[in-house]
Amino acid sequence: MPPDAARRSDRSRRAILVAALELVEALGYSRLTVEAVAARAGVGKQTIYRWWPSKGPLLFDAFVELGPAERDVLHTGDLAVDLKRELRIAVEELPERRFDQVCRLLVHEERTDLVTLLLMPRRMALEERLRVAQALGEVRADVDVSAAAELLLSPVYERWLLRTAPLTGDFADAVVDLVLRALRA
Repeated sequence: MPPDAARRSDRSRRAILVAALELVEALGYSRLTVEAVAARAGVGKQTIYRWWPSKGPLLFDAFVELGPAERDVLHTGDLAVDLKRELRIAVEELPERRFDQVCRLLVHEERTDLVTLLLMPRRMALEERLRVAQALGEVRADVDVSAAAELLLSPVYERWLLRTAPLTGDFADAVVDLVLRALRA
């Protein structure tokens, strides 16, 4: 029985994505080459170029498929604890070299649509948690939860992007405390 081409392609594709993330973490974006990815994945360069026009889209796909898994927001019953946990997770993930390199590349290439796709799951999780808090009366009924999620995340993303100050858990907690003062019923 001949080998299944679709299965071989899926194996190669996954090997390429894994190799791209490992190498961007080890080398950084500027030193990453398609040749290095191909060698690490055990495929030819032409295989990579068949699926991706350059290393930018390759890294985006790698991060989307193999990056942090989506998860539900924890509902402990304490809104401040839940929001602080979410922002602390963001603070820990943003500086990870693979995430940092991919997002900075996309920002540099003005691909805000792709950056949004990478960042949107966290925002949606915060919006969900804020809606629950709103239904329970912990957040005022007139609060726009989408805007509130932006209020929580924007300072974290700005500090990460501009590197104006250290991105810490204490900073994330302070942001939550400030925003909750405005949102509480």
